[in-house]
Amino acid sequence: MKWLATVLLLALATRAHAASPEQHYLEMRDRYIAKFSKSETDEEASRQHTAALEQLTTAIRAVTGPVAIKGMPANATSNVDTLDSRDSGFGHLDGLAFDSEAEKTRVVVTTTTLLKQWLRKHREDGLPPTIDAALRSSEFYYWAIYDSAFAKYADLPIAKPAGANAAFAVLGVRGNGDLKGAPSEIGVVAIQGEKVFYVNVRDALKTGLIPSCETIYKQMMAKPVSKKDPRGDLKREDDAMAAHTKCFAKAAPQQPWFAAAVKKAQSQLDRLPLR
Repeated sequence: MKWLATVLLLALATRAHAASPEQHYLEMRDRYIAKFSKSETDEEASRQHTAALEQLTTAIRAVTGPVAIKGMPANATSNVDTLDSRDSGFGHLDGLAFDSEAEKTRVVVTTTTLLKQWLRKHREDGLPPTIDAALRSSEFYYWAIYDSAFAKYADLPIAKPAGANAAFAVLGVRGNGDLKGAPSEIGVVAIQGEKVFYVNVRDALKTGLIPSCETIYKQMMAKPVSKKDPRGDLKREDDAMAAHTKCFAKAAPQQPWFAAAVKKAQSQLDRLPLR
């Protein structure tokens, strides 16, 4: 019977060391990144890249399990849309992505394990190392799903659903250039156990500028810049934007549109299978 005991032990050891769906996904993703980050750009490479993304979608589905998002098409894809590190948009959050028909809304489903791994990868991009801090930052909403930059203007105080461990919502501006303006984009993240849901809605509502914050921005931009500092203009603009968004976040709850923004963010949670 010793041989039977040995077989059982070997079977248990093999099972214990078998790669989890997340490990399998990450290993597959990294192999493809290594391949496509040094491949030539031609029709055959493009075809292989498309096939690889399809395989990555299958692998991430094994991680998230079956997911249905209310009001969203069922044909989800990988949120990673390029495996070439030379491309713009490389390094998006690993997850299963659902897009509305007009691509106004995107929902990404991932896990806390993949999110933590992604945060470690993006530490040099200014992302905080902890999930709680990251989901309150502009950087998470900047790097997670789109190529364009994002500036957070205010936190939206949504109520955590009974079936969730945590819920976060932010209001901000997205763009490829100037990020100063009336915020209209909402990002909502809910965590349920090991599963993470991120809902992003562009042109979610109309807000408005806040005169006192506009004044602060103008005053900051009017400050002289040292000619000895080659980054003086950029630093002045960054400081002015930081002061402007800080002012906006403080004044936003008193604005007539703020309640509608909170309600809009809260309603996004109804899309998610949290109950």
